[in-house]
Amino acid sequence: MKLERIDKLLRPINSFIKNESTAGFLLLACAAAAMVISNSPLAEAYHHWWEFEFSIGFAGYEIVKSLHHWINDGLMAMFFFVVGLELKREIVGGELSSPRNAVLPLAAAVGGMLLPALIYALFNRESPALDGWGIPMATDIAFALGILSLLGNRVPLSIKIFLTALAIADDLGAVLVIAFFYTSDISFFNLATGAAFMIALLLGNYLGVRNTLFYGLLGIGGLWLAFLMSGVHATVAGVLAALAIPARTKIDEAGFAIRLRNYVSEFEQIPPNNTRLLEPEQRHIVEKIKVLTKAADTPLQRLEHALHPVVLFIIMPVFAFSNAGITLEGVTLQDVLTPITMGIFLGLLLGKFLGVVGISWIFLKLKWATLPEDMTFKNLYGAGFLAGIGFTMSLFITNLAFSSPQLILQAKIGTLAASLLAGLIGFLLLKKTLPQTGQTP
Repeated sequence: MKLERIDKLLRPINSFIKNESTAGFLLLACAAAAMVISNSPLAEAYHHWWEFEFSIGFAGYEIVKSLHHWINDGLMAMFFFVVGLELKREIVGGELSSPRNAVLPLAAAVGGMLLPALIYALFNRESPALDGWGIPMATDIAFALGILSLLGNRVPLSIKIFLTALAIADDLGAVLVIAFFYTSDISFFNLATGAAFMIALLLGNYLGVRNTLFYGLLGIGGLWLAFLMSGVHATVAGVLAALAIPARTKIDEAGFAIRLRNYVSEFEQIPPNNTRLLEPEQRHIVEKIKVLTKAADTPLQRLEHALHPVVLFIIMPVFAFSNAGITLEGVTLQDVLTPITMGIFLGLLLGKFLGVVGISWIFLKLKWATLPEDMTFKNLYGAGFLAGIGFTMSLFITNLAFSSPQLILQAKIGTLAASLLAGLIGFLLLKKTLPQTGQTP
């Protein structure tokens, strides 16, 4: 019975990791396709396609943006919405809910955000490009777990959980950086309108509203749209809306089990009609079971379960394909060895590693945190380098920090080069330090 409970607890984590790993390979394929196309005879068509403009609105109230902006401001808002759902779930009942479990990945995340930003700032301290200091801060969990999956069952679950918790924590840090530092001129009227919609969402949660359509209409039609026009980046609305989603059930586990058994017993007592169709009484019980099952689930987990594959297998690949295309024609060594490129490259490659491992070492030395039993400090070296894979969030912040195509190109080169090298080093270190299949660490 105890093993069954443990298996039940770990099943969502294993499912999450499996999906993230597969998505990491798809993300890599889309980034590679973008690179190939942007350096082929189709390069001009590729770049012009993303500048195609279309609008949404009615009766004279329209928002006109390019396809590239709709992807980065619209589709990525859903990405941040799912990040917010994952963050709330982790805080309510996951790794971040227990101070003992949360201390090490949170500390590692803070170190892994501050040191890369500092390294970038040192390279660009007297340059207008200093605005790009947030680019090397966050970890791309899909890529990182994709690389971990190459090592198969040699990787302890604790390493995957540590890396996932770290990435979710520094995603939150990146969202805060976007909210406070990467904003345009702020419209306080639209910001106040967004605040009103946020209050309505929180009030709905407090009053027990569980209909996801309610949160979708107010979150997208109200909060997101208000933020889009306010100057505060619209993706922040995605996280805020997620935090308002209810994370509690209408019925406890014991009550659910008792009522479900009663319904099943009633269903079994109805004589079968020897056809493939259900009797009306059977259909009535099936409907009651559906209602009961929905009451035993939380809107937060229901939404996360439904949207997670959409984000992993549609939104993130589309984002990668639209943002990773770098035309290398005419790019010289001088273009590569710029303060922007080197600041991002060294920030992600060395800053992440030193920040994650260094802060973890301090916390472990002071006994403020403990390593999981099946994870060694040498394993942390590999995880520290995997944390330097900053693909999705780094490219996203690049488009917020810079408007010059030349600066964006330099930032993308630094991001892609560091992410690939960090992934390779992290893989080789873990391959060397992890036990062979069947051995214990």
